[in-house]
Amino acid sequence: MKSEIDSMIGYDENVYWRGKPDKKCFFLESVFNPLMPFALIWLLFDGIFIGGFLGSGAVNQQPNIGWFMLVFFAIHLMPVWIYVGGLLLIVKRHRNIEYVVTDKAIYVSSGTWTSHVSMKPLNELSDISVRRGIFDKKIGVGDVITHEIQICDIAEYEKVFKMIKQLQTDLYSDTMYPNDLRPETNGGYRTTYTGYYNPEDN
Repeated sequence: MKSEIDSMIGYDENVYWRGKPDKKCFFLESVFNPLMPFALIWLLFDGIFIGGFLGSGAVNQQPNIGWFMLVFFAIHLMPVWIYVGGLLLIVKRHRNIEYVVTDKAIYVSSGTWTSHVSMKPLNELSDISVRRGIFDKKIGVGDVITHEIQICDIAEYEKVFKMIKQLQTDLYSDTMYPNDLRPETNGGYRTTYTGYYNPEDN
């Protein structure tokens, strides 16, 4: 059965690499995300108020107030529910993520309840780099990122980084200097550059 990305790849494109995020790293980064400390602090403060309210005996004396406070804190704890909901959907989100690098573009599929496929042509990418966080270094994976698209938590991050750089160079060269228009020699413009750097020339 074809994946969502396969139906988006052009007939004249060649797939050079395909992968998914490392499960262990994806799980750890999903648990220890920036929302976690905020959710824990929020839960702590609300827990203090809830404990004080229950300890005061106001629920037994005025049941209507008890129901009101129950609804209030159920809504007020929304940051906690959002964090917990994200944890419960880790497996589903990981299952829907896939990365594909072709000779023309990068494709990324994602989503939880819905499916979303992003595509960026290689000749439109800029500032490609490698990022490795704490969990990435511990597990031996890394992220290949640009301003436009990200390939996260993959074991072959070095290979993919070099591949994309080379493909970008090839595409740029082919666009600026098509094979039929490339001269056998190029004298350049007021330069002595011959295609390599020789320190003895200085």
